[in-house]
Amino acid sequence: MNIGVISDTHGLLRPEALDALHGSERILHAGDIGKPEILAALEKIAPVTAVRGNNDREPWADGIAERERIDCDGVRVLVLHDLKDLDDDDLDCEVIVAGHSHKPSIEMRGGVLYVNPGSAGPRRFSLPVSVARLAVKADRAEAEIIELNVPPPKRRGKK
Repeated sequence: MNIGVISDTHGLLRPEALDALHGSERILHAGDIGKPEILAALEKIAPVTAVRGNNDREPWADGIAERERIDCDGVRVLVLHDLKDLDDDDLDCEVIVAGHSHKPSIEMRGGVLYVNPGSAGPRRFSLPVSVARLAVKADRAEAEIIELNVPPPKRRGKK
């Protein structure tokens, strides 16, 4: 199963992100969505499982859970926005997807694969703009970060 992973769009869904997620059989959005149109656009590619981030406070986000547990071809995946919100009951899975930090990372800890796709929305500091791909095959999951080729922000200042 080919799963696209995105987070921290903050209301901006770049065409480069859509291209990178094309071909996904499912998409996971790890919060700070920004507006409901983001989820509607992602749904055109594949079914979406999304969680609410700390900035998703508008009424449209009221029905979005803070964490979701899903089974992807025998691999248990937990999706939440901020790893600081993990508790001991959350560790009964093989993969944890979280955003919030805007820093893309893939790390194996205690037999659990942690995936942070980074931010696909507005660039923050000098961090890359990225998404991730999660490949689930034969009860195993592997992840990769996909850095999006987006132009650097325009510098403001004197001409």
